[in-house]
Amino acid sequence: MTALTDRTDDRWDDGLIARSRPRTTGRRAGSGEDEDGDEGDEALVRAVSGAGSDGGKATAPPLSPEGQALRLRLDALRQLVGLSRTRLDGKTLAEAGRVLDEAAARRGLSPQHTVVAIAGATGSGKSTLFNSLAGVQISETGLRRPTTAAPIACSWSDGAAGLLDRLEIPGRLRRRPRETSEAEALRGMVLVDLPDLDSAVGAHRDHVDRVLALVDAVVWVVDPEKYADAVLHERYLRPLAGHAEVTFVVLNQVDRLPGESADLVLDDLRRLLDDDGIALGEHGEPGATVLGLSALTGEGVGELRELLAQFTQEKGAATRRISADVDRAAVRLRPLYVADGHSGPEIGEAARAEFEDRLAEAVGAYAAGLAAERAWRRNAGKACGTPWLRLWRWYESRRSPRGLAGLAALAAIGGRGPALAEAPVEEEVTARQRVEQAVRAVADEAVTGLPEPWAQAVRETAVRGAERLPEALDELAVTLGAAVAVPSVKPPRPAWWPAAVLGQAAMTLVQIYGGLWLVGQIVGVLEPKLLPPVLLMVAGIVGGPLVEWACSIAARGPARRYGQDAERRLRQAAAGCGRARVLEPVAAELLRYREVREQYATVAAGGSRLSTTRR
Repeated sequence: MTALTDRTDDRWDDGLIARSRPRTTGRRAGSGEDEDGDEGDEALVRAVSGAGSDGGKATAPPLSPEGQALRLRLDALRQLVGLSRTRLDGKTLAEAGRVLDEAAARRGLSPQHTVVAIAGATGSGKSTLFNSLAGVQISETGLRRPTTAAPIACSWSDGAAGLLDRLEIPGRLRRRPRETSEAEALRGMVLVDLPDLDSAVGAHRDHVDRVLALVDAVVWVVDPEKYADAVLHERYLRPLAGHAEVTFVVLNQVDRLPGESADLVLDDLRRLLDDDGIALGEHGEPGATVLGLSALTGEGVGELRELLAQFTQEKGAATRRISADVDRAAVRLRPLYVADGHSGPEIGEAARAEFEDRLAEAVGAYAAGLAAERAWRRNAGKACGTPWLRLWRWYESRRSPRGLAGLAALAAIGGRGPALAEAPVEEEVTARQRVEQAVRAVADEAVTGLPEPWAQAVRETAVRGAERLPEALDELAVTLGAAVAVPSVKPPRPAWWPAAVLGQAAMTLVQIYGGLWLVGQIVGVLEPKLLPPVLLMVAGIVGGPLVEWACSIAARGPARRYGQDAERRLRQAAAGCGRARVLEPVAAELLRYREVREQYATVAAGGSRLSTTRR
């Protein structure tokens, strides 16, 4: 029933957000007039749910619960296909596309008719049963095989021309039944006699497959000799197990079975159907109908006619048929949208933190923080150190400025020497590898438990976002990293800094005063008292380094906080770059997956069997 076709057109829009199907022109069933289609979804479900109208002149009744459920599922399936077309290949979505196409095609056709096909193997007697139900010799019967070469249709009422055109049954093969009281009960049914499903002629089998994909229900006719035929069960019944509510299985030729043999064969047939996964409509439960009859003698044909009459009057076969098609498509799509045991796709906080740590390591945030801390302490040493030591350092820098140490000092102080500041090639390679490893790790964390197509999409998104990430981090390291390591503006000074500078200046003045006092005594200008000037000089000489040492101790805390702040700024900058290029695109892809999974849940939620009044 669900042979795949390639009829995909512009019923889905841009592949990102599926929109409602545009208005189309349909041909009124049974007439030659053209009319504009109603709104796509509502008219579609009204048509397939059996809540039709009299040629469009009367207002359609409200949708049944089954019709409303089908409308929601078809809308969700359309959204699902639209959201997935850029992530999955066309062949994967072909089954869902075929279901949407066939459901849309059914809306413009007669909702008052139920199309039932009679299918069976060679010699099963399906043509005899077809003639018996029609009450007139329509389909040729005989010993020659195959007898039926093309589908033959019999309609119990007018208005089924559009349905028969859809089945591609020519006018010369369309018949009417004999007008009887029994025929009136079948009003609205269109019965189609198919060629043998095991015919040696390939064209005959093609007819069977094509029509089975379009009809509303199927009557499978089997005989006592071939009811367990592998072709019937493996090629048709088993794949169509989900269509049990629109399936009738009749054991023909029971008149050939003596005694209780017919009941034994029927029990074995039910066992085979159960093995095929077909639910049986017994004890009031919805499912396939199984009964025995003899089309030749008429035994059991009346019961089948009553069942078909009730089935036709319900006008819900098309709804159940399309719902079963949606069920089957949902089962086939399940591995693409559902991963068992996966609570929900997301990037955990631990994975985010690890990703940011790896980027911070790649950009050298910790080293930059240490450099900023050293720069702060070096600045504190310049301000609070003794002037003699500062003078010596200046002299050393002037004496050998072109030496390796001098160049390094100049590069550290003034930010010059870019050739020496550039990272070695090995460090650049290591940093790039760290970035790639970080991206792989966060992508692996994000795709844990995802279905493979969406996991691949997430990985590709992460790889695309990380293409220029190493270069962006290198730029951060060169600009922001150098700024925090060797700031162009002096770091902020603590409150005690002026007092320390004043104390160091006082110690220096004490040294100078003591020295001048001592020189005055030596030259004889002042009264010789060596002890006071010497004590002043010693106090200045000892006090200066003591103040510098105290300042270095006091500067540790502010310098550490300044370095941590510099590391934090560089880390945040690297993390922001990684979020913009990798984490946010990956999160957007995961959000898209959650959206399609919700749509799939709606599609699959209708998998519970629709109720039926058949017994």
